Amino acid sequence: MSLFQRSVVSELFSHAGVVFSTLVVVWLSVLLVRLLGDAAAGSIGADVVLGLAAFSTITALSTIVTATVFIAVITTISRNYRESEMVVWFSSGLSLTQWVGPILRFAVPATVAVAILTLVVAPWAYRQIGEYRVRFEQRSDISRVVVGQFGETQGGRRVFVAEEPANPDNELGAVFVRELDAEKGELSVVTSTGARVEILDNGDRFLVLDQGQRYDLTPGQPQAQIVHFDRYGVRLERADAGDAMAEARARANEITKARPTGLLLEDNTPRAWRELLFRVSLPLVTLNLALLALPLGAVNPRLGRSGDLLLAGLVAMLYLNLVNLMRSWVAAEQIGVGVGLVGLHGSVALLTFVLLRRRLTVKAPRSNDSGQATQSPSVS
Repeated sequence: MSLFQRSVVSELFSHAGVVFSTLVVVWLSVLLVRLLGDAAAGSIGADVVLGLAAFSTITALSTIVTATVFIAVITTISRNYRESEMVVWFSSGLSLTQWVGPILRFAVPATVAVAILTLVVAPWAYRQIGEYRVRFEQRSDISRVVVGQFGETQGGRRVFVAEEPANPDNELGAVFVRELDAEKGELSVVTSTGARVEILDNGDRFLVLDQGQRYDLTPGQPQAQIVHFDRYGVRLERADAGDAMAEARARANEITKARPTGLLLEDNTPRAWRELLFRVSLPLVTLNLALLALPLGAVNPRLGRSGDLLLAGLVAMLYLNLVNLMRSWVAAEQIGVGVGLVGLHGSVALLTFVLLRRRLTVKAPRSNDSGQATQSPSVS
């Protein structure tokens, strides 16, 4: 590898490391805020926040790597133009096309990594996320209670809050439960001084409440029923652990994003082809954006860099939005997967070739009124 190639590849990886770490930190910051909010609302358990954050980050890695490759290439190219290093390379007999080799040395491994992430790793991570959420839904109400916070189950029909237990034999302290029976239109409110879970010899599980009251009433009706109890048991329905795990996996596999690529190929449905289009497109987007950044990053240092970098960012966003548009058309059976892949990514590859050819074209001399030729500045 020549000095030029080593210099370019080294700078590309250096920029990529900074960009990748920055994007991951930003992603994790936003994700943790959202997950902690869900945990506070009782949508997920506080004990699975870190696990969900890890698997969610894995699902986002393919997009992060794609953005990293594009930003690293375009910042490297624009820096060389801005600091007039391109003049040195061009004076040494190099042209803009000789940047393609170092860029491919950098972009091809990233493209392979994105392909592995989208085709294999991301579906597995989505399945783990689905299993986490399904297992949380199947946990009993008492195991989902966060002391001092209101929680909801059964789609909001049951609302509860509990305090710290004063009795060491109890799992919870004072308990307040409000339950709505939508079919009968009845409302029940239960309060007690403590709660615990008891398991009978046959395996049945009961939530036992101590010394409390139950109020049964129908909204809009003048009568109500009040029951005082010293001990009140509520049976907790819970499936066997093995059956619960099997159900969790089955429900997780129903999500299209979580289905393995092989199963999507067997499905042969519009939704399956839509997901396959995205999984195959993302590696092609990574490679195309890396090459497209070469002509887009060739800026004139006298004119500044803001306009060209803004245009490059808009082109990349347009490309990704077109991928989503193709997915919608495939799901609606308006076009085939092959047409979407070849049409979109082939058009971007052709655009890259046209822009690069335009950068390499030396403008002809321009004649003034006296007939003398004036040389126009050229980029390369």
